[in-house]
Amino acid sequence: MKKILIIGAGPLGSLLAARLYEAGHNIFLMARGKRLLDIRQHGVVVQEDGADKEEVAPVKLVEAFDPDDDYDLVIVVMRKNQIEEILDVLSQNKRGPSFLFLGNNAAGPTSLVEALGKERVMLGFPLPGGKIEGHVARVMPVNEKYTYKIPIGEVDGSVKKRTVEVAKLLKSMRGYEVDIRKDMDAWLKYHVGILISGFAPAIYAADVNLKRLGKTQDLLIMAVRATKEALRGLRKAGVPPSPGIVRFFEYVPEPVLVTLIGWIARKEYGKTSLEGHARAARDEMQHLHKELKSLIGGKVKTYYMDMLSKYFNADEDPFPEGSRNIQMKWKPLLVPLTGILLLILFLFRVAKKRG
Repeated sequence: MKKILIIGAGPLGSLLAARLYEAGHNIFLMARGKRLLDIRQHGVVVQEDGADKEEVAPVKLVEAFDPDDDYDLVIVVMRKNQIEEILDVLSQNKRGPSFLFLGNNAAGPTSLVEALGKERVMLGFPLPGGKIEGHVARVMPVNEKYTYKIPIGEVDGSVKKRTVEVAKLLKSMRGYEVDIRKDMDAWLKYHVGILISGFAPAIYAADVNLKRLGKTQDLLIMAVRATKEALRGLRKAGVPPSPGIVRFFEYVPEPVLVTLIGWIARKEYGKTSLEGHARAARDEMQHLHKELKSLIGGKVKTYYMDMLSKYFNADEDPFPEGSRNIQMKWKPLLVPLTGILLLILFLFRVAKKRG
């Protein structure tokens, strides 16, 4: 790739711009407003959690994407609800660049393909996450020790020469691998199903505080149940599980998930990404939740998804901290636990006889 434009100067767009610049590519970054002024003054500044030093990349800046602009690749890293607003601008450029949309999407690629043509659209998801503080993009660690694998793919599931070239480009960044997928659309739908159906509104219900969420068992139970509703709905809507491991979430007993997720939340794993993105992108979260509900339709009951959805409203009072009034579903655990107990008793008796 000779000339690359990144549209979106948030934490992920900034991280990609800095790492691609570091890898020696000809990078242009589109920014506006205060973010544009900050980058003009300081450059693209990125700091990983726990790092002593900041990364600074003096990338070239642009304020617009014009019909005559000539790029080999345009990487769009924006909130889903914002992408819909710029499709007309993107479609006016007929010089033939490929567009790689890195971000959440539960509605599928139809609107992107209608605006730009299937031959110009690729899908993917950026990792890991972060937030903008002042002029600095603060992100989770992405380096030789903490690596991430970016999933990308064509809208029709094929693997083209372009697919391989874009993968090679992204793989040139420090700390990154690339996963070329033939089911990228399904992957994105399940990503929204896992994170946006229950856990995103639960974070808002916990006043955007992971520790508070981890200490509030009722919120965790509702989030788990909402997620299971979403996964059942996607399956009944004919969306194949992607990656395949997500199918197990639907069947893991509720107490196991509540305990595990509560522990992770109390440890504040991914705090910069989860809390930072939640605060900055409430509008996108609500938009994605509506996309997911539309995709699921009436195929399953969405009692807990609907119950939690009110917390997307910033004026809604937080859920009571520490609440433990909802009874967990222990029944799915009874059979395996009984089997384990009987096996232990059997082995104990065998050992006793031999002794």
